[in-house]
Amino acid sequence: MPLVHAGALRKRWRYVGVYGEDLMLCAARAAIGPFTQTFWAAWDRKSGRLLENTRLRPGGGEVELEGFEVRIRARDLRADLTLGEGQPVEAICPSGRGWGWTEKRAGIPVRGTVEMKGRKRAVEALGVDDQSAGYHQRHTSWFWSAGVGGATDGRPVAWNLVTGINDPPRNSERGIWVDGEPHEPEPVVFEGLGGVAFAGGEQMAFESEAERARDEILLLFRSRYRHQFGTFAGSLDGIDLDWGLGVMEEHEARW
Repeated sequence: MPLVHAGALRKRWRYVGVYGEDLMLCAARAAIGPFTQTFWAAWDRKSGRLLENTRLRPGGGEVELEGFEVRIRARDLRADLTLGEGQPVEAICPSGRGWGWTEKRAGIPVRGTVEMKGRKRAVEALGVDDQSAGYHQRHTSWFWSAGVGGATDGRPVAWNLVTGINDPPRNSERGIWVDGEPHEPEPVVFEGLGGVAFAGGEQMAFESEAERARDEILLLFRSRYRHQFGTFAGSLDGIDLDWGLGVMEEHEARW
């Protein structure tokens, strides 16, 4: 993919989320044209401590995402995690005069170790892997949710839901995984960061526990971002949830 297409800079990012009973974590690398950013956040649910950091430096950063390996090296956090396999959802969707590509895997196993403030712990949880790239329109605004959980009938579930980006009525990035197999739901409606409503009238409510928020103005680029860790309850498009863990996100970018 060239740096510029249809008058738009190439955007690309990879986000990995880990959603466990004791710890939730995200790590990401993003680039707009030649400009690179890395960030991470870790929410210790037992201690109530949120650690996070963002770095804007070409060619560097605290986060490495290579294949199935996730590595974070920061002053307050060190992580070595391995992602497992999972059936992906892939989409190519129009965006103004350009387009965006994305591949999502949700409900994948994640294992490894995380050390926070000198305390090292083993991690065995479920998570998501989001890889995206494209030539999105200059002003893009979206709501997004990803998570893992269990249905009341015992089946494992996971999801990737969105409005505002990669969200045509068909062949979108929306996905719900049941027993590891994904299917595409109808378009959804986000009730702010309070939950998601589905086409059949079902609702999945969200209760926030911690938030990573950041507003940036960088020369030609502006971004307003809210990312919340928390729990989910209710119905996942007709599937009654016994439990759910994950994130809700609101992002507006001029890029």
